[in-house]
Amino acid sequence: GKLHGKFSLIDLAGNERGADTSSANRATRLEGAEINKSLLALKECIRAMSMNAPHIPFRASKLTQVLRDSFVGEKARTCMIATLAPGQNSVECTLNTLRYADRVKELGPGARPAPPLENNNDLAYLHQSLRSQGEDENEGGQEMYKFHQAVDMLQEAEELLVEEHQQCIQENKEYLKQEEVILQRVDQDVDYDIEDYARALDVILQRKIDRLKTMQEKLIKFRSQLHNEEAVSQTLRRPPPPKR
Repeated sequence: GKLHGKFSLIDLAGNERGADTSSANRATRLEGAEINKSLLALKECIRAMSMNAPHIPFRASKLTQVLRDSFVGEKARTCMIATLAPGQNSVECTLNTLRYADRVKELGPGARPAPPLENNNDLAYLHQSLRSQGEDENEGGQEMYKFHQAVDMLQEAEELLVEEHQQCIQENKEYLKQEEVILQRVDQDVDYDIEDYARALDVILQRKIDRLKTMQEKLIKFRSQLHNEEAVSQTLRRPPPPKR
């Protein structure tokens, strides 16, 4: 049937901040960093829309990439609902949610415009915009930017390594078939050319070696990014404890 519109419901899964997870395990840190970056990117996209800015940084997070149609559609409408917990143990999370919702609410025609785009890096643009609005320190400052960078680089290195590994496995299957063919010739043909066999096997082995070297280089880069993310996460300032 004909598509008349699209309705997206996004659960932001809490208002965790990257600084809250500086001493947590890597999986928790990466999840917290992605949520933190998504919240910042969403706010900046809303700011850019309200100002009719020439650039909307929807590439700054996966969330805003998914919501791209909501940012570029002429008839798109966005509604944010902030949910709060009444318990005393949730005071800090409740305050963070209220602060975030209040900032988003202020992003109207009277908001200050975002800075001009200096490069094609939406993550850098995101933090550049926060600095221009005087909100960078509230969101973790330069330390949080470096952490977001480290997480992005780690995820990119992981994707490249996994892709390379998959290609290596597929190519190895083809090489095994080729090796079976040349071995059958050796076993079944009494007049086989031993030099042809050696040349064919050498070609296959060299291709395997080249592919393994490439994968090893990407593995080394990935492990380096793992160490970098670990080191950068330790520089994050922990938020102050909630006031009693």
